[in-house]
This record gives sequence, C-alpha cells and structure tokens, in this order.
Amino acid sequence: QVQLLESGGGLVQPGGSLNLSCAASGLNLDYYAISWFRQAPGREREGLSCIDTSGGVTEYADSVKGRFTISRDNAKSAWYLQMNNLNPEDTAVSYCATEPFYRCSGTGDYWGQGTQVTVSS
Repeated sequence: QVQLLESGGGLVQPGGSLNLSCAASGLNLDYYAISWFRQAPGREREGLSCIDTSGGVTEYADSVKGRFTISRDNAKSAWYLQMNNLNPEDTAVSYCATEPFYRCSGTGDYWGQGTQVTVSS
C-alpha cells in the first residue's frame, strides 16, 4: 500500500525557515513527479511546487518563488521543501503528493496527511 508521511512542520517567527520532508513507501519515485501543496483555513488548496523525476525541472507558485526550494532523493524515497523567509500568510497545513506522470502537472495523486506550518511572532 502506498503511504506518504510529512514531517518538519512547526512554529516559527516571521523571517524564519523550515525544511519539510516527505517519506514514501510502496512506490518507486523514479516514475513520478512529486509536489507540495498547502491549505490555509478558509482557503482553497494551493499548489506550491513540483519537481520532475530527474530533478532537472522544477516549478513554483508565484507566492513562494524565490523563497522555497523543492528537492528529491529517489534512492531514499523522499522529497523536501526548504522554506525560507516565512511570513504569517504561509501559515497552513502542507501536504506532499505524488503526481501521475514523470513530468509536473500540478495534480496530486497519492497524498500525505499533512504537517502544520505556523508562522507567528
């Protein structure tokens, strides 16, 4: 059974950083682009970033471009989101997900259960 588990969320002050991790089991990451999403209270789920199977192509939402960096380690069945210069508007539950193709499509297939990111002074 495919299972994704996020970790690394927490409480940080504005301007701080967090590094989110996602560990996958039950699938070979060599065949899937992978993504990060988030959902804040009262808002729609937002796609944050995606990286293709080789790691050579990445995509970022305008709201996080220049602040967040996505990476992957297929050998460890894991992917990461380094979040810098966080502000209170980044407060949300963050989700990792696989995508159904080797290229990024912005569509989640398998999902983790989420990790809370809170930015507050």
